[in-house]
Amino acid sequence: MEMALRDMGLDTSMISAIQDMLDLMDTDADKPGQSQHPSKAYIRDTKAMRATPADVIEYPNSYQYVVDMPGLKPDQLKVHLEEDNVLVVSGDRKREKEEDVKFLKMERRVGKLLKKFVLPENADTNKINANYQDGVLTVTVDKVPPPEPKTPKLIEVKVGQRE
Repeated sequence: MEMALRDMGLDTSMISAIQDMLDLMDTDADKPGQSQHPSKAYIRDTKAMRATPADVIEYPNSYQYVVDMPGLKPDQLKVHLEEDNVLVVSGDRKREKEEDVKFLKMERRVGKLLKKFVLPENADTNKINANYQDGVLTVTVDKVPPPEPKTPKLIEVKVGQRE
């Protein structure tokens, strides 16, 4: 969208203002009486999930979710667990506004970063750790250890006695 607006001759400050207005409109999307069309917030979240790269790795004792969150400070990240064991990782990167600055090229992504993962049944939701380093968020979820195999109970056979 930015590229199309820039092609129409709008400068970067105008593009930023339009993005801010769209973000403000999104905050009213969940009010009663709205139409049944997908809300702008839903569409924005869907686009953010598609644009946020992530890897999911399974280890013998854990799962690891590695999400690129470039340019964010740790306090701009949010990691939480929704009902139905859905792990949600999100952040919001905004373009810093500077006076008397004209962007000649704008390719770096700004806006919401979002990824949702449905945790496997053997994920231990009480043992989740998150680590952020060099723009990469790594969330580790331990696995519930498998149950011990049941050993058959040995019953002593007595000879010649009745009870």
